[in-house]
Amino acid sequence: MDDVTQILSKLERGESSSEDLLTAVYEELRNLARAKMSRERPGHTLQATALVHEAWMSLGGDSQSHWENRRHFFGAAAEAMRRILVDHARKQGARKRGGGAAAVELVESMIEANAPPDEILALHEVLRELELEDPQAAELVKLRYFIGLTMQEAADALGLKKRTAEGLWEYGRAWLRRRLRELS
Repeated sequence: MDDVTQILSKLERGESSSEDLLTAVYEELRNLARAKMSRERPGHTLQATALVHEAWMSLGGDSQSHWENRRHFFGAAAEAMRRILVDHARKQGARKRGGGAAAVELVESMIEANAPPDEILALHEVLRELELEDPQAAELVKLRYFIGLTMQEAADALGLKKRTAEGLWEYGRAWLRRRLRELS
């Protein structure tokens, strides 16, 4: 059991505080966000630290929900970051449903915030469709694309073998790519 899972277990039993959880995950989330956002276009108004803080608050801040394990927590964090980035794109005046958006190529080193707002919205829409089609593939895409986990980290978080996760990643990327082309 890793440190985060142990802290989550203690938190559930009332033996730990949300501060302990924040301390355990904050640097990891911030480092991932900072590394990915360092390639962000100049003048972007959303910073990596702000993304982590907003995600933490949307997860409940100091009154954290029940998290079963690391996978559950980081899955929720990926979803929170995705929603924040989509909201940010909408506030930037992007067209809904990605009308006229170019297809977004999902590459391992890319976080969703690096894309223009219309591409973020297009990805958001088709990712919701993928969640209905294959929830596990959608979860893997979120962990890789929004949180920036490596293939091995994402596989571990989902309780999969790396080889299985790689196949799921290829399937998810191909599925999303096809849907994005249909929208453009």
